[in-house]
Amino acid sequence: MQDVFDLLKAHADPETAVGMAAYQRNQFPFLGIKTPVRRELTKPFIKDAKQSGVIDWDFVETAWEQDAREYQYVALDMLKAQMDLLVPDDLARFQTLVMRKSWWDTVDNMAHEVGHIVVTYPETKATMLAWSRHDDFWVRRLAILHQLFLKDQTDTALMTEILTANFGSFEFFINKAIGWALRQYSKTNPGWVREFIATHESEMTPLSIREGSKYV
Repeated sequence: MQDVFDLLKAHADPETAVGMAAYQRNQFPFLGIKTPVRRELTKPFIKDAKQSGVIDWDFVETAWEQDAREYQYVALDMLKAQMDLLVPDDLARFQTLVMRKSWWDTVDNMAHEVGHIVVTYPETKATMLAWSRHDDFWVRRLAILHQLFLKDQTDTALMTEILTANFGSFEFFINKAIGWALRQYSKTNPGWVREFIATHESEMTPLSIREGSKYV
């Protein structure tokens, strides 16, 4: 664990860190290691984690305690590599992570993993419905985006319930997510998205409509 932290720290680039932090509106400090470099540096670590057959949640927790954002990114890289090991109980862990050091860069990067859990364990759809009404809008955003990569496995009834539960929000990150979810699914089923927008246009924000109708 400490080895990978030390490795990243040894490759810190303070000049690059300024720009990376600015891109995230200075929400968090950065080491200054861009994604391709980070992934190349940590490739052996991720490979070992994948082969271990066990998710090291202690590592994830420790990574989240670190100041520099790259540590959280490595934890998410590891979880993505071990996606097939995720189980329903892990949704509670993801919810905790979402609510700590919240920003779109980490929240959006959990969509693939959370979506995988929901597809693998359909009973967890109830959790997504609960998330879609959560007080924390970042949790709601992840519920909205969790089917982003599911293509023809998308549950449109679930999507409809989650999206409509978030109509009327004044939160940019919610309305943007609604549009993004629709836009992404329109690559698989443009007719469904076209009909959804037509049906709910009066309830949707211009941002959601603009984003969602980009390809239809």
